Amino acid sequence: MRFCKKMDAALVEKVNTRKPKSMRELEELWYAGYNESRSRHYHNSRYHFLNLHSFFNGNHTVELRGFNSELHAGKIRSYIVLALALNHQALTQKCASSKKNQTENEKFAMRIYLNRIGLIGDEFKNCREHLCKNLSGSAVWRFRAA
Repeated sequence: MRFCKKMDAALVEKVNTRKPKSMRELEELWYAGYNESRSRHYHNSRYHFLNLHSFFNGNHTVELRGFNSELHAGKIRSYIVLALALNHQALTQKCASSKKNQTENEKFAMRIYLNRIGLIGDEFKNCREHLCKNLSGSAVWRFRAA
């Protein structure tokens, strides 16, 4: 949790409320609440799953910090496919919500989310298996134990 914190719910709420129309406005929201210099390389805003600090400081790259080091080809493919699906969702979705979804069954919630972002069918079966493997609960039943 030190180098990969969860998304800041206050940031999501501010983005939904103010609806920034430019990257400059989004940048102001991203850095709100931090007292350190924005040009600092190891800025504290960068230690979240989604890191836009590099984007705003000239590199124009978006970093997803949530994946562990891995050599298994199937897992690497799953991470890449998830990153691409998240990117597609970010480009096409009209708004975001900080509302928590159901959490009583992690595996079911993840399967539903992966389906919602387009990882549907046999083509993505292996990706869904890798991404849900270590979650608790049942992928099929929301209220029944695995």
